[in-house]
Amino acid sequence: MTDSTIPEARRLLESPTPVHSPWATLVASALAATAAVLMAGVMVLGPGVRFNDNGIPVDPATIPTQPD
Repeated sequence: MTDSTIPEARRLLESPTPVHSPWATLVASALAATAAVLMAGVMVLGPGVRFNDNGIPVDPATIPTQPD
């Protein structure tokens, strides 16, 4: 090993300096918010939920009216 490789090896062993980007923070927070909303929807609805929109037949004659 030569003397020039030792400083190079020490430089490579140092921890890298972090690069802070506001866009990376924004994307990470948007991803976390989307995941939270999706997980909340799964918890509220649960697996296997079906929405059958059959409608309720209403006969206008059976609707109670309030006296004036």
